[in-house]
Amino acid sequence: MASTKTKYSVCTVCDIGCQLRSEAVDGKVARVIAHDNPALARNICYKGTAVPLIHNHEDRLTKPLKRVGERGEDRWEEISYEQAMDEIAEKLGSITAKYGPESFAVSTSGWNTQTTHSLDRRFMNLLGSPNWISGVALCAGNTAAVNRLTYGWFPQPDFGSTNCIVLFGHNPRKHSWTPIYNAIRAARARGAKVIVLDPRVSDQAEQADIHLRLKAGTDAAMCLGWLKVIFDEGLYDEAFVKDWCVGFDELKQRVDEYPLARVAEITGVAEDDIAAAARMYAHADGAVIPWTPITDQQLSSTSAIRLHSILRAVTGNLDVVGGETLGGFSETYIPESELGLHERLPDAQKEKQLGYDDHPVFTYRVAEMLKEPTEKTWGFPYADLVMGCQMANPTDVFRAMATEDPYPIKAFFCLGNNALLSYANQHQIHRAMLNQELIVSHEIFMTPTAMLADYVLPGDVFTERDHVADGWSWGTRLSLSQKVVDAPEEASSTFQFWTDLAHRMGFGDEFPWTSLEDMLDYRLSRGGRTFAQFESATFMELAPPKFRKYLKKGFATPSGKVELASSVLADLGFDPLPYYRELPVQPDDFPYLVFTGVREDPFFQTGQRNIESLRRRMPAPNLFLHPVDAQKEGFADGDWAKLSTPQGAVLAQIAVHDTMKEGHIRVPHGWWYPELRGEVDLAGAFISSDAVLCSDEDEWLDHEQGVPHFKGFPGKLEKAQQPAQVSRTRPGDWRPDTAVEEHAAS
Repeated sequence: MASTKTKYSVCTVCDIGCQLRSEAVDGKVARVIAHDNPALARNICYKGTAVPLIHNHEDRLTKPLKRVGERGEDRWEEISYEQAMDEIAEKLGSITAKYGPESFAVSTSGWNTQTTHSLDRRFMNLLGSPNWISGVALCAGNTAAVNRLTYGWFPQPDFGSTNCIVLFGHNPRKHSWTPIYNAIRAARARGAKVIVLDPRVSDQAEQADIHLRLKAGTDAAMCLGWLKVIFDEGLYDEAFVKDWCVGFDELKQRVDEYPLARVAEITGVAEDDIAAAARMYAHADGAVIPWTPITDQQLSSTSAIRLHSILRAVTGNLDVVGGETLGGFSETYIPESELGLHERLPDAQKEKQLGYDDHPVFTYRVAEMLKEPTEKTWGFPYADLVMGCQMANPTDVFRAMATEDPYPIKAFFCLGNNALLSYANQHQIHRAMLNQELIVSHEIFMTPTAMLADYVLPGDVFTERDHVADGWSWGTRLSLSQKVVDAPEEASSTFQFWTDLAHRMGFGDEFPWTSLEDMLDYRLSRGGRTFAQFESATFMELAPPKFRKYLKKGFATPSGKVELASSVLADLGFDPLPYYRELPVQPDDFPYLVFTGVREDPFFQTGQRNIESLRRRMPAPNLFLHPVDAQKEGFADGDWAKLSTPQGAVLAQIAVHDTMKEGHIRVPHGWWYPELRGEVDLAGAFISSDAVLCSDEDEWLDHEQGVPHFKGFPGKLEKAQQPAQVSRTRPGDWRPDTAVEEHAAS
């Protein structure tokens, strides 16, 4: 008789962390099904139901591998985990002894690895390296850091009580950011208004009360236009501004530089429509501007993110029912901010962090400036929110890896992160990796990044480990994830990897936890319980919200108030007020505005292209084009095209959609071809990857963060032949998996 076991899981296929149930039969994951709590049951997508195909995939890595050919040649020998860790520790020790600890860099993805518990930062801080990077530098982590400049924390929207939702390009759907999609649907059903700002007629825009089809990359100008209306018509919360904000008069002067006629010219949206949207937002009794990846990735990113935070504050929507809530650290769970030991990294090493001087907003430079108010307000000096508040700058790290300027970086570790395709200027990342003396990849599949490594260590997955997810301190909810099957014998969690490396390199006393459960017991000890007690009591713990907490301790900024004019930015020599920065002049021979980074429902980031039931939904990458532009260029739906920018070129299929804005091209994120491994170098990583297109030269970087401009850079189209090696581009070319497909449909 088969043995069946069902446990609660927090899915990590994408970054939203839906709570599901995983079912195992005879020690093998058989199904992932909806949660048994009605409030959570709708939060499931076809990526989640495909988990058995991912976790049991025949190509999943199960043995440690050591490179035997040239770097990138994809030739390996199997070795034991112990041998791999011994050799990695020895080589890392030699490199850091020769070049200094700052010569070691790490790129990771917290939502995929999940069980790091900030031990990567802990290890690096004890070793002396400040050069930790992550995809959160382009997505939510940088937003958290910029929000702290205004009011000292990163808020979460109160979807359950809000009466107005503003989506800046963000497009949650049934199979992408599913809980937010469901929350928006529920809010709309009880009468909440929805405003969408997006060049496309997105899924959310189709149902919006107001849709502003702004020109890509002009979010900051649009926000300044909204503030112009709100200030001129007296729609702001005068009492809150008077008592709890600083810099209002200076901000108003800046906003007066953006009359609606100017904003309309910049954004391409009519003045009346801009004003109507601003009034709808300001008049709402409780309104939210949820986080969006769109403003994370623009030339004026810091200003646009700051403007979102300013709009929340001046309209009285900060830390109130129906607005944006400031959670603070959990009172019952030790946060990763404490586990990282940021206080142990010497100041001299913090100052070596790449990006510290030129693009400091999410580096240690700003973290040190906010230490005192953060401790006063939230009880601990380092708030590493969404992992994004003490990072190095990715562009500066890869430049140093490639050029050894300002100093050499010679050891590079990637954990759950396909770094080659995950940041701007893929060719530079490739050169950077070729210039390394040691690359370690900790993965579940052989990605293009892993193919460039010296050692590839197999990782575990969420069905194979226990965890309590806290959203990286974004909120105060604690969610249970339980182990339902054993990991492959020589697979390791990221907790185990960093612990074992630390013991080999002399930091064993600082890594006293003997197991993942031991770590969970330690973190839960703040609430006086163990993991066993937590899992026996609940699947989720959500502390009752507390509103207007600033009345007791103020805001975690140098002034203790909401800083409409940022004292931190002023002290750093930047403009303390938000602004809109014009794009560099668009060359005549590059007539289109390209916006990249858009996620497709079947995939998350660069993952899942090897999962047949998902790949059949999107066999090949699509360049989305308006019918007028398609006719002008002579393209029909399904044609292959070459999209070129001044930085690089990719090949993909044309998808003609009247939902697109004329003059714009939408490019999906993270494309490579796992099926081409062994046929094309790095499994076709340079054929269709959007990271090839985007420049990271200074003129295309946000000043304060150094974030590249992904949302509206120049491009041109040419007809092209389908790449000879890329043959399976029709849904019928990918074998169906009937059981999973039927389950997903149900």
